[in-house]
Amino acid sequence: MWDDPIVQDIRKLREEHAARFGFNLQAIVADLMKQQENSGVKFVSLPPKKPAVLPKIKTKKDAK
Repeated sequence: MWDDPIVQDIRKLREEHAARFGFNLQAIVADLMKQQENSGVKFVSLPPKKPAVLPKIKTKKDAK
């Protein structure tokens, strides 16, 4: 399989970042959020969309 050097670099950086926080997901997310806040870039958060309601499909089981 072909190895992409960019993907390898990203994976290495991600692994190093996670290791700095003992692979604690909450600490990793807190750090990323702090970095985002300090970046000065405006981020947009949209409200979640409601899932579409699909019509009920009759099955052979429903016909009995």
